[in-house]
Amino acid sequence: MIRPIYLYGSEVLRERAAEADLTRKEELTDLIGDLKDTLKRSEGCGLAAPQIGVGLRVLIVDGDEMAEVYPYLKDFRRTMINPVVLEESGEQCEYEEGCLSVPGVYCSVRRPASVTIRYTDGDFVERTETFDKFAARMIQHEMSHLDGVLFTDLVAPIRRKMIARKLQNISGGKVSARYATKIK
Repeated sequence: MIRPIYLYGSEVLRERAAEADLTRKEELTDLIGDLKDTLKRSEGCGLAAPQIGVGLRVLIVDGDEMAEVYPYLKDFRRTMINPVVLEESGEQCEYEEGCLSVPGVYCSVRRPASVTIRYTDGDFVERTETFDKFAARMIQHEMSHLDGVLFTDLVAPIRRKMIARKLQNISGGKVSARYATKIK
């Protein structure tokens, strides 16, 4: 089911998401289906449960939207339940990020170049993987949502001042998006 995406200014985006109960497989499978349907409709590359109003530590990423720019992302998809960063590289890299919850705003953000994540996948199998390049970026961006952090929190203070009016407009409902949105 396609759900509205909660926008900047919504409380659920600022709360730390709770651990998902892995024994509730049917509910989690439904949630993952909703995340996938909503992401496909919005044409983004990642979505975390808080972005659709659910305060659980669940996220999905789909690299197909970025495969034209980063060919190695073709067919790169992950579903992560209760992801945990086990290790991150000391090397940092900077990419421009955007977010379905902050439409029309793009900023350069520094994050670790690679990360090792332990998570439970959509088939309820525990996995540990190391990601780099833009795959690492997508996953870290979505994991930030699970901790109530938006990419706009991670930009340089001067840049934050430059986008303050746009953020104020989004939180006030003065925004246009090609997908269903909600502020709460």
